[in-house]
Amino acid sequence: MPADGLRPAYAHLVLRIIDARTGDPVEAAPARRGLTRVEAHVPGLDGTALRVLLVADTLVRALELGGTPVWARLDAARQRPEVRAGAAALGIRPFEDGHDTGPGGTQVIHVVAEDQVTSVGVQLAVAPVEHPAEGADPDVLRLALLSRPRGLAARLDAAALQDAHDTLVRWRRAVATWAREPSRPVPDEVRAELRAAWEDDLDVPGVLRVLSWVEASDLPAGARFETYAYADRLLGLELTRDIGSPA
Repeated sequence: MPADGLRPAYAHLVLRIIDARTGDPVEAAPARRGLTRVEAHVPGLDGTALRVLLVADTLVRALELGGTPVWARLDAARQRPEVRAGAAALGIRPFEDGHDTGPGGTQVIHVVAEDQVTSVGVQLAVAPVEHPAEGADPDVLRLALLSRPRGLAARLDAAALQDAHDTLVRWRRAVATWAREPSRPVPDEVRAELRAAWEDDLDVPGVLRVLSWVEASDLPAGARFETYAYADRLLGLELTRDIGSPA
């Protein structure tokens, strides 16, 4: 967050990602309201494969939030049932099988591990997962992965998972508390800051920083609730899950 507060609201934002093949930024949806196909490529099931699927899922959510129709496809060379089960546990919405080209003019974005980048199409590269977690709560694992820039290796040690756990518990409790107050709209400047983050090469850690700012701000409780609910459409962390639970 800028030291002097939020940046002004933007009239129109465009999701741009860095093409790993060329190193240049490209529009994820160059044709307004045109179909974009997101294809996740995983050779099998491991921590890095799950991270690739999570990045693809987040990209699909970001495009849909911008009004872009998306066709999500899975290209899994091995362990397809296990890959699907692991993705579902992580809260990743189902992808269709195969890698057909689709209608003419469709933008295609390939989400791949950084060592699997090819020369075909727009490539969104994902760094590996180091020390993959065994038996971690899926929601905690999702937040731990989302908290790290996708271009940096994700070290899922005990400290990283504990930090994600504590943050998730705190935010869910806060959202449940804020929900008891009268609703207020998401402030325009906060909405713009959130979108500016995810429209900038899918900067999800930037989105999380905005939420941390909102958590500590003096915004009305109802506005903080609506902000977290809005951002969770991208994050998929079920931040509103504890609403109505005993305090």
